Amino acid sequence: MEVKPNVFGTTSKIYPLSLPKGIKVLCEICQRDAHLQCAQCRVTYYCNAEHQQADWVGIHERICQLLVPIRNPPPLSSQKAIQIETQLKKAELIKICRSVAQSKLSEGKHQEALPAAQCCLRISIDLHGNCNTQLVPAYLLLAEANMGLGNLAQVADLLSLAEWVVSKSPECGYEVHHRLHRSLGRLYTATGNLETALHNFANAIYNASEEYGVDSIITCSDFYLMADVFAKQGEMSIACSLYSEVAHTLHRHLNELFKSHIQNPDKLLDPIYDKAKQVEVEEMLQTILAFQQNDCNKDSAQIALVAHSLAMLWYLAGDSLKALGFGSTALQASQLIPNHDLTESIQGLLQLVQNPQADPHPGSD
Repeated sequence: MEVKPNVFGTTSKIYPLSLPKGIKVLCEICQRDAHLQCAQCRVTYYCNAEHQQADWVGIHERICQLLVPIRNPPPLSSQKAIQIETQLKKAELIKICRSVAQSKLSEGKHQEALPAAQCCLRISIDLHGNCNTQLVPAYLLLAEANMGLGNLAQVADLLSLAEWVVSKSPECGYEVHHRLHRSLGRLYTATGNLETALHNFANAIYNASEEYGVDSIITCSDFYLMADVFAKQGEMSIACSLYSEVAHTLHRHLNELFKSHIQNPDKLLDPIYDKAKQVEVEEMLQTILAFQQNDCNKDSAQIALVAHSLAMLWYLAGDSLKALGFGSTALQASQLIPNHDLTESIQGLLQLVQNPQADPHPGSD
């Protein structure tokens, strides 16, 4: 008998006597005893309809049929070519799960990201074993999803496992170390262990600088996280200095993107400028702008710089209304400073937003 819950796929009940002797099936989400199976692939199991629906929305709809050859692998005696093909399918499935989880996390959908992150980790272990650096991205994805849900104990467990894998793998590069220290810094910030958070963010900055460069947006975001910790400690002068460096770095990147787009509107934006990065950059700039606007000694130059960055960000994202709003804020702040070097650029951007056919004459940083 099949149960058909609206848009969440179909399920059928599991009859224990129909299972091979000694076989026990577990829920895809919670690993408890399962009572339902996906009626389409018949290789994925759930304890209840709620978990089936969560998995369907999170990842299963995308990978349902892809799981069949993975979970019904060929016997060891089969041709080596078939076994290699199965391994390649597992690697492809890991990429899909990782991409889906990252996309949902960038949208703030932490609960929906869990099934994809869990599946990514499970298949990564199946493909690579328990002590391989290929597991670290999956551990970090799952940790990030749980961080967004406030499951800090689970985050600590996952990051501890990631640390163990890295400690056993001296060949780990800067990228892996960067992501691990960044995640640890965020965990210790959330738990109030601010000194340890600063230590991990410092390590993240070092590794990001080596891997991506000091002026990269990735390194810049680590400086932002460090500034946030100093602000929590009441070290406002240090936080302000770091926020200023972050603001100038982001302004340079956005100004380059903006000028490139104006000169060649049909050219695709830099691949690093994806949806997830846009959300992260907006959050950083909004926080810095609020910090400056709430400061008793308002720095008009800094407000103009950050608001101009937000205006360019939203213009590139295609939101003219927000671009106009932040552009107006930037212009008001710049006009408080005689002969401010950004005034002309801000005016050009506002002119372009209001009249798309206009020549904005984008200025330099």
